[in-house]
Amino acid sequence: MRGELLRKLDFVLITSRKICEAELAEIIRKAIEGGVGTVQLREKDLSTKNLYILARKLREITKELNVNFIINDRVDIAQAVDADGVHLGWQSLNIDIVRKMIGQNKLIGFSAHNLQEAEKANIEGADYITISPVFNTPFKDYFMQPIGVREIRKIKEQIRIPVIALGGINEYNVREAFLNGADGVAVISAVLLSKNPKETANKLYSEIKKFKSESENRVLIGEGECNY
Repeated sequence: MRGELLRKLDFVLITSRKICEAELAEIIRKAIEGGVGTVQLREKDLSTKNLYILARKLREITKELNVNFIINDRVDIAQAVDADGVHLGWQSLNIDIVRKMIGQNKLIGFSAHNLQEAEKANIEGADYITISPVFNTPFKDYFMQPIGVREIRKIKEQIRIPVIALGGINEYNVREAFLNGADGVAVISAVLLSKNPKETANKLYSEIKKFKSESENRVLIGEGECNY
């Protein structure tokens, strides 16, 4: 079951309702229609009750449209709405503790910012990591210089779990992330600030599908050459 969930990590939308001009749920629905495969609820300032209400609404939408729903940190909320997983950071509960709480069929993601954090998450049992910030982005709550796309490849060479690129991803640079080994990308402002979230998501998803198709063709051509 986790394998099916992992396949939907190629295009992740992380929420940040404060930057949205329209209702978050409305944007989420349109973004999913445009190609988003995973929605990650990240609203640190909400009370437990209000976070639950929002999570329940987004769980209904994501279940209806058959996409992943991941919740940052709050294992209790994730369990209450039957989310598909939990995303952790350096201040969160340990991965092994969360695994005992949510079981083997749910995803555990981890926010890494360098190779050391990525390796640690891999060893401790995370299903995937996000690596950030890859590019410059005006919307972030940390003060770090972009690591650049080459760092993605360095990390991919050392760990076996999927690596999701985050930070400043848009339709113009998404291909660079994949060319350097990313298994998926996560976006925030590119979609949430868009006047047309569905169209923007579709442009991003089209680039992702195009890259995957080209990669599959290269593999098939390579396999054919080996048969001579």
